[in-house]
Amino acid sequence: MVNCLLFQWLVRRKHIDLTRVESSQLARVLTLFDLICLGIGSTLGTGLYVLAGDVASEKTGPAVVIAFLIAAITSLFAGLCYAELAARVPRAGSAYIYTYVSVGEFMAFIIGWNLILEYVIGTASVARAYSVYLDALCSGTISRHLRQWVPMNLSGLGPYPDPLACGLTLILTVLLAIGVKESIRLHTYMTCANLLVVAFIIVTGSIKADRHNWAISKSEIPDKYAKYGGDGGFLPHGFTGLMAGAATCFYAFVGFDAIATTGEEALNPKRSIPLSIIISLFFAFAAYFGVSTVQTLMLPYYMQNKQYTNGAPLPYIYDLLGWHWAKWIVSVGALCGLSTSLLGCMYPLPRILYSMANDGLVFRFLTSVNHRTRTPLMATLLGGLLCALMATLFDITELVDMMSIGTLLAYTLVAESIVIIRYANDLDFINETVNNNDCIDYCSTNTNNNTSANCDQSTTTTTTVPAVCRQLLNCNRLIRPTRVSSIVANTLTAIITLLIIVLDIELVKLYDQLLVGHTGAIIGVVLTLVLVILVMICLTRQPTIAKSKHFEVPWIPLIPFLSVFVNFYLMLNLSTATWIRFAVWMAIGFLIYFGYGIRNSNLNIIKVF
Repeated sequence: MVNCLLFQWLVRRKHIDLTRVESSQLARVLTLFDLICLGIGSTLGTGLYVLAGDVASEKTGPAVVIAFLIAAITSLFAGLCYAELAARVPRAGSAYIYTYVSVGEFMAFIIGWNLILEYVIGTASVARAYSVYLDALCSGTISRHLRQWVPMNLSGLGPYPDPLACGLTLILTVLLAIGVKESIRLHTYMTCANLLVVAFIIVTGSIKADRHNWAISKSEIPDKYAKYGGDGGFLPHGFTGLMAGAATCFYAFVGFDAIATTGEEALNPKRSIPLSIIISLFFAFAAYFGVSTVQTLMLPYYMQNKQYTNGAPLPYIYDLLGWHWAKWIVSVGALCGLSTSLLGCMYPLPRILYSMANDGLVFRFLTSVNHRTRTPLMATLLGGLLCALMATLFDITELVDMMSIGTLLAYTLVAESIVIIRYANDLDFINETVNNNDCIDYCSTNTNNNTSANCDQSTTTTTTVPAVCRQLLNCNRLIRPTRVSSIVANTLTAIITLLIIVLDIELVKLYDQLLVGHTGAIIGVVLTLVLVILVMICLTRQPTIAKSKHFEVPWIPLIPFLSVFVNFYLMLNLSTATWIRFAVWMAIGFLIYFGYGIRNSNLNIIKVF
C-alpha cells in the first residue's frame, strides 16, 4: 500500500489554470525583442570566440562549419519542443515546469536539479573563459602573477584562484538583483554590439580568405603542427572527428532555453517565447556558420589551437595577418559576447530555484521576492554566490561535460513531454480539456459511425486485452484520445524510447564493426531500427488532442523522437568520469528531494512518511 502511494506521489502532476496565467509576483516587462536578444546573447559567447578554433584544430578541421550545422539541427529539434511547451505552459521554470505538468513530480525534480547544475557550471565556465580571454589580451600577465602568488596544486581545482572570474560573477548577481529590465537592457546593448562585430568578422574575413586553406594536403602541414594536422583536406580527422566536433559544438547552442524561463516576465509569453526561440537559434547558427567559415579560410585550422592562440583565436589570427587594429575591434566584440553569454547563463538560475521552491521541492526561503525590484532576491544571491565560488576555485574544463548531461537530459524529457501531451486524454492539468460541444462537433463532421465512441467515454475506458490490442491500430478510428488510447500511447512511447537507447548504444559500441561492414552488427542495428519504425507506426495511429491555437511542433512524433535519439547519442559519447560526477550530483539531489521535497511539496495532501 505504501509503495503504491509512493509511486502515485512520484508521478503526481502540477495543475495550472491558464485563465489565471497573467498573475505573477514577477514583473512582466520583457518584449519580443528583449527575448530574442536574450537568446542570441546566451548562445553567442564562448562557442564563437573560443570554441570554434579548438574544435577545428583538434577534431574537425575546416569541416567545423558542418559540425555547427549538425549541432544547430539538433538544437532546433529541442527548440521546437521548448517552443510548444512554452506556449502551452507560460510559467517560470522552463523544462522543469513542462515536465511537472505532463510527466510528474519526480522527473520534474530531476530535470530542475540538472538545470541548476547546467546554469551554475555554465556561468562559472563563461566567467573563467572571460578571465582567460582578458589574460590572453594581456599576454598572460594576470595568470603568471596569480600562479606565482597564490598557486593551488590540488587535483580537480584550477591552477590558481581566479578573483577576476569571481568579481565578474558577483557584479552580475548584483545587476540581476537590481531588476530584470535593467539587466536585460544592458544585455541587449551588448548583444547588438556583438552582432555588429560578428558582421565585421565575416566581411573582413572574406577579404583575407584563402580557399586553399580548405584543401591543404598532409604533405603541406609543417612538422610543428603535425599533431593537429591529421590527414589534411576539408575533413582531416575523418567522420569520427566530425561527430565528436558536432557533440562539442552542441555546447555552443546551449543557452536558448534561457528564453523559456521567462514565462512570468514576458509581456506576451504564448507568442513571444516560441517566436524568439526559433529566431534566436537562426541568428546563432548564421553567426557560427559565417564566423567559422572565414576563420578557417583566413588561417590553416591546425594553427588555431589554444596552445598557440592562448585561448583567443580570432585576435591571434588578425594579429598574425597584420591587421592589428582589427584585433582590438574583435576583442571588444568577444568581451561583449562573453558578457551576454554570462548573463544568459546566470539569468535562468534563480528562476529555476524560485520555481522549485515555490512548489516546495527545495527550500522555501528561496521564494523571497523583493517588493521594489520584483526579482527572486534570495535565489539570485544564493545562485550568484555558488557560481562565484566555482568560478574562483574549480578547473571548469573538467566539469563542462556535466553541464552537457544535464542539458541533454532536459531536452530529452521536454521532447517526451510533447508526445505525452499530444496523446493524453486528460488535459485538464493545463486547462485545455475538450468540452462536450467540441466532441459533438467533431463527431458530426465524421461520417464513420465508429467515431461516436469518442463522445461516449464509457465505451472506451475498458483496459481489457482485446480492447488494448484493437487500440494498437486504432481499429475503432477514434479521433479524440480516451483512457485506453492514452495508456497505449504512453506505453508505445516508453517502448520507442527504450529502443532508441538500444539503437544509440549499438551505434556507439559497434561503430568500428559497422565501419568495416560486420554482418552481425549491421543486422542488429537494422533490426532495432525496424522495430522503432513499426512501434512508431502504431503510435501515429493513436488519436491526438485538438489542434492548439498556439505554436505546435510539426511531424509528431517524428521530431521529438529524433531529438531523443540525438540527445542520447551525445550523452553516450561522454566520459565515464563525467557519468560518475553526474551520479554524485544526482545523489545529493535525491537526498534533498526524499528528505525535504517529497514532504513539503504543494501537492502533498496526505502525509505518508
